[in-house]
Amino acid sequence: MASAAEQLARNLSFSTFSKAKALQQRIWFTLGALLVYRLGTFIPVPGIDPDAFRATFEQSQQGIIGMFNMFAGGAVERMAIFALNLIPYITASIVVQVVATASPRLEALKKEGEAGRRKMNQYTRYLAVLFCAIQAYGIAVGLEGSQGVVLNPGWFFRISTVITLVGGTMFLMWLGEQITARGVGNGISLIIFAGIVANLPATVAQTLELARTGAIPALAGLGMLVLALVVIAVIIFFERAQRRLLIQYPKRQVGNKMFQGDTSHLPLKLNTSGVIPVIFGSSLLLLPATIASFAAQGNAPGWLTTVTALLGRGQPLYLALFAFFIIFFAFFYTAIVFNPTETADNLKRSGGFIPGIRPGERTAQHIDYVLTRITVVGAIYLTIVALIPEVLFSQLAVSQFIGGTSLLIMVTVTLDTITQIQSHLVAQQYEGLLKKSRLGGGKRR
Repeated sequence: MASAAEQLARNLSFSTFSKAKALQQRIWFTLGALLVYRLGTFIPVPGIDPDAFRATFEQSQQGIIGMFNMFAGGAVERMAIFALNLIPYITASIVVQVVATASPRLEALKKEGEAGRRKMNQYTRYLAVLFCAIQAYGIAVGLEGSQGVVLNPGWFFRISTVITLVGGTMFLMWLGEQITARGVGNGISLIIFAGIVANLPATVAQTLELARTGAIPALAGLGMLVLALVVIAVIIFFERAQRRLLIQYPKRQVGNKMFQGDTSHLPLKLNTSGVIPVIFGSSLLLLPATIASFAAQGNAPGWLTTVTALLGRGQPLYLALFAFFIIFFAFFYTAIVFNPTETADNLKRSGGFIPGIRPGERTAQHIDYVLTRITVVGAIYLTIVALIPEVLFSQLAVSQFIGGTSLLIMVTVTLDTITQIQSHLVAQQYEGLLKKSRLGGGKRR
């Protein structure tokens, strides 16, 4: 039997949306913020020759630089002020969350509610500034090593580049927080999503042009587009898949009446971690590889050139590390966002139980067992979606934008945003029903 919230969600209409003025303001704010982000991807870092850098970029865009350019929304190929995007912030978030599992002090902060969360975010920002500064300096040195890219090499260029790129990333962090608080959806994910979508039409056109000119077989070009549609369908299926645990509530007596026990379900998503493992895994690979790729354009040591080659797109080491990070963060992030012990305690306090399972610790063990099994399936699904198209497309030397990683981010963020919009509309419906009931009560009196 559908719940009241589910029934309201099915009955949502355009008239409901037209009355939701607060939701409309949130959507307009989100679109305006994303427009500001897109404008920033066209403002170049001062002190470089755009034409010379474009020639340097075209030589390495099929490697790890192409993937970084995907996350940055094309800002890397223009060496814009948002070239680093949010990768340093995401990397800092990973480090803080991993350290929090081993640090009693940080673990205590996580349990302090809103105040603890703000403190953790502050630590993350400080670490993001450090990562961003290191990465920006490496890029500045790499640009100086590229012939003709930097107009006036020297410490002034390095310092100005570091300040510009760090400032750009800090602004995007602030903009993402504003979207989360005043807009619709997760701001960090939406910024990455906007960058990918903005370059998608050009990528499809590029693929079709390669097929037309014979650079790739026409059948292969058509097959890639069909594969992309299949991958989208697979992502939607797995992202909506759930394992529902039956929850029963005992009979209860109110006065002289005995009420039958209710039943409900505890939904466990097949992919509880969402797109986070793919973004985290990509970020960890991009942090060292980007510096190495830029530096390798100049007079770089041999070991740095070797690292760049090994971490190139489609290389075995890159694929193996990417798969490991995806699987690791699928389990790690699931353990962070879902606590079986806490869920079992909440069920016990409310009188609910899983048939055949004793309440308390045994229930927590059962939930953890089921969650672990479905997370294995979810991690395998994420790995296949992220890597299989990556291997196929790298063999044909086409752009990274239509790879599994970009498709996964686009579909997942779209589904999450639609869910949030529906939640706002359901809240609007509830508010309307409450107002009607109050008015009706006043008339009866």
